[in-house]
Amino acid sequence: MRVLLQFPEGLKQYVLKRAKELEDEGNEVFISASPTFGACDLAVDEARNIKADKLIHFGHNEFNKVDFDVEFVPVEVDAPLGILENSLDKLSGFGRISVVTTVQHLHQLESIREFYRKNGFEVVVGKPFGFAKVAGQILGCDVGSAARVDRDVDAHVYFGGGRFHPLGAVINTTKPFLMIEPFEGVIQFIDYYRDVHKKRSKGKILAALGAKSIGIMVSTKNGQSNMALGRILKKRVEAHGINAEILISNTFDFESMNNMMEFDAFVNTACPRIAIDDVDRTMKPILSANELSEMLKIREGLAQK
Repeated sequence: MRVLLQFPEGLKQYVLKRAKELEDEGNEVFISASPTFGACDLAVDEARNIKADKLIHFGHNEFNKVDFDVEFVPVEVDAPLGILENSLDKLSGFGRISVVTTVQHLHQLESIREFYRKNGFEVVVGKPFGFAKVAGQILGCDVGSAARVDRDVDAHVYFGGGRFHPLGAVINTTKPFLMIEPFEGVIQFIDYYRDVHKKRSKGKILAALGAKSIGIMVSTKNGQSNMALGRILKKRVEAHGINAEILISNTFDFESMNNMMEFDAFVNTACPRIAIDDVDRTMKPILSANELSEMLKIREGLAQK
C-alpha cells in the first residue's frame, strides 16, 4: 500500500521511526513536509498527487469527513499528574469546577477528575460544540467543553501542554480560569487575557474604520474552507461602499499579505485563531467576521451623525 504520513510540528521528530515501521510491513511510504495545524488541515491534495491509497494523520482525532481514505492516529502523552497537588491552594474557595484538556491527555482525564473529587471538588466535564469529538476535549476552534458549562461552575481548569488551547477557551468563558502546564511546571490563572483580547479587538476595529478596501481571507483547507461566508461578507462590505475582494490560500503567508498594500484591512474566515493569534504579523488589521460586523455598525452610526 502507498501511504502518505502527516505529523503536526510537535510530532515531526518521530517521522523516520514511524515511516520505517510501515515500510517494514511492506508499505511504500511518503512523508508530508508541509506544516499542519490539526485535523482541519489534512494533506489530501498531496496524497492525491502521489496517488497514495491512504493518508495517515498523527496526533489528532477526526475533525470532519473528507472524500479520501484517512486514518487518524491520536498520540497519547503521559503528563506528570503530581503537579495537580500544587493547584489545590489556588482553587481554594471554588466548589464546582470544570476540567478540560487536549487530545494528547484525554486518557488521563478520568484520573484528573478523580483527584479533584477526592479533594472535595464537584467536577464537571462539558461536551464540545462538534469539531472536537470527546467530552472534556478542547481545540483551538472548539472550546465548547468549557463554554457550555461556564454558567454552571465556579472555575475552569485546563491541564495540558502549551498556552494555545487555554487562551482560546478563556476568551469564551467568564469564570476564573486556571491553566496547569505540567511540562513547564506552570500553574496560573489566565483571566487577564480576556481584557487583553478585548483591547486588541477594539484596537483592530478602530484601525479598520476608515478602510476603503478589504481583503476577505478564504482558506482551501479541508476543515477551514468557508467560501459561502466569504461571499456573504464581500457583499456586506460592498454594500457599505467599501471595495472587497476574496483572497484564496491554503496557508496564508503574512509577508505576502503585507505586500498587498492596496488593502486597508483583512477579514478572516479560515481558522478563527488567525484573527486572534496572528494580528501582529500583518501591517493591516485582521478582523473576525464578528469584528467586521461591529466595525460596519460603528461606521454606519458615524455616517448618520
